Amino acid sequence: MLLGLGVAGLCAACSPVFDWRDVRVAPATAAAVLPCKKPSHVEHAIPLGGVPTALSVTGCKAGGATFAVMAAILPQGQQVDEVLAGWQQATLDNMHADSNQVSRVPFRPLGGLALPHAEHLTMQGRQADGKAVQGQAAWTAHEAADGRTMLLHVVMYSQRKQDHEIDTFFETIRW
Repeated sequence: MLLGLGVAGLCAACSPVFDWRDVRVAPATAAAVLPCKKPSHVEHAIPLGGVPTALSVTGCKAGGATFAVMAAILPQGQQVDEVLAGWQQATLDNMHADSNQVSRVPFRPLGGLALPHAEHLTMQGRQADGKAVQGQAAWTAHEAADGRTMLLHVVMYSQRKQDHEIDTFFETIRW
């Protein structure tokens, strides 16, 4: 009996906290990896550029961090970069980020459009309960063969810095 408990304890210690898996991000033609076997998925409408837009969200929690990938098809008549800029600001406002402490670098995965607000942001802010949170977020857009513009927004929130996981998550985003 004790031997069985010891083996079970060793097996539990060996199980990976981050079990990276490929996910397809519909309705966009994007893919990413998430650190869990069974990510949750929801769809709802959000105002992008003032127009209700279907948003697909796939994400999970692992190792004390939250990972999410969001995809939408831009409504006709919307300016892509303006929508990305508004989405960025909404994200910063939501996490109560100090705009003076936001780091920005271009984010253009293969097939992504070169836009001023196609960026990867590193920020610090506060959760709704007031606890400090570190965030990483990126936005990209892609022109589909049918002429529609697809948008992708990826985020990772954590109370502690997780460099390796951040690299794994953001470097695997692809169209």
